Amino acid sequence: MPALAWAWLYIFSLLSSYYILRPIRDQMGIAGGVKNLQWLFTGTLIGMLVLNVPFSYLVKTFPREKFIAISYRFFIVNILLFAVALYVATPEQTIWIGRVFFIWTSVFNLFVISIFWQMIVDVFASEQGKRLFGFIAAGATLGAIAGSIFTVSTVKHMAPGYLMIGSAIMIEIAVFCVRRLSALSASLSERPRAEQEERPIGGTLLAGFRDALSSSYLLNVSLFLLLYAITSTFLYFQQASVISHAFSSRAAQTQFFASIDLGVNILTLAVQLFLTGRILKRFGVGTTLSLLPAASVLGFGAVALLPSLVSVVAFQIVRRAGNFSIARPTREILFTVVPREERYKAKSFIDTAVYRLGDQLGAWSFALLSTLKLGATEISIVAAVASAIWLANSWWLGRRQDVLARQQPQAGPSDQAGHQG
Repeated sequence: MPALAWAWLYIFSLLSSYYILRPIRDQMGIAGGVKNLQWLFTGTLIGMLVLNVPFSYLVKTFPREKFIAISYRFFIVNILLFAVALYVATPEQTIWIGRVFFIWTSVFNLFVISIFWQMIVDVFASEQGKRLFGFIAAGATLGAIAGSIFTVSTVKHMAPGYLMIGSAIMIEIAVFCVRRLSALSASLSERPRAEQEERPIGGTLLAGFRDALSSSYLLNVSLFLLLYAITSTFLYFQQASVISHAFSSRAAQTQFFASIDLGVNILTLAVQLFLTGRILKRFGVGTTLSLLPAASVLGFGAVALLPSLVSVVAFQIVRRAGNFSIARPTREILFTVVPREERYKAKSFIDTAVYRLGDQLGAWSFALLSTLKLGATEISIVAAVASAIWLANSWWLGRRQDVLARQQPQAGPSDQAGHQG
């Protein structure tokens, strides 16, 4: 229970921090010009690739608790520098600061959440994850809600710089949680002793990139995330199209987007608290991981038959809630059966660079299909086919994870230590 409570506060603090910054980022992205957004996303992908190298160095050099604290405090310093820059900047300078902040926030979000799950899959073993990861993920949902409420209620009375200070404080709370959770990890772990020690993980700087591409298991994990990101981008663009035609005013569009977010958060929280753990324990990783791809095949099929506002929005709510409440916690269990170096370096590369690569592929693929004069029905069929491939990939991953999980208890400390370079 103490470990569960610290994990909850840890992810709650991170999501609160991000959702304080997210509205500021989105407003700055629009202020910099909507036509520039695609280049901002490209800049985000480059930022992900660049940042993975120094992060791999930290993982190689320092014990877990220290390199996580260094990473988070690096982002804290960045936030405070942005707050100062916005305070002293002219209106013209604010546009460029906003563009940099948009890219930085997009990098920050994926990195800090990825580091959280890296630690969680290092602390908890596979069977523990099946019971607890869905419940832990509920802390993320509550943090997102709390951060949004804080920003909505204070933004009219505070300049963005002051909101950023609040975001930085929440990250420092996360650092405190890391220390407490790390102190409890040895007594929780079901892994051999060599997997529990607080010592540098070692390895090479490019190990994350190398392992993600050389291991068939991690390569399929990358494919899972890539297909999720591509199909998510397709659905996002379809949603933007139908909403822009259904509502003429910006206020009505904003209100409708907020209603979608509210529906997603309520459904996500209910499933995380009451269903995720039960579904995982009853059906296992393979079946549970296949639920979102299967729902996507059906959802895109429904949109192909009836490309309307109702079908697109209903599918979007079910899909996003299904990802947050079921697919994401289940995907994290996949990393509980790999060596420590891969849990941090390869996982960081997959969660950040591969994810943003999927965004890019989805955005440009959608643009290409639209250029070829394909309508909503044809594009939905393409997305349904991609989801079918994703479904097969999910089923293979689940079966492979079960095999690796059964092999883990037989691995001795010397075997595990050999993976640490």
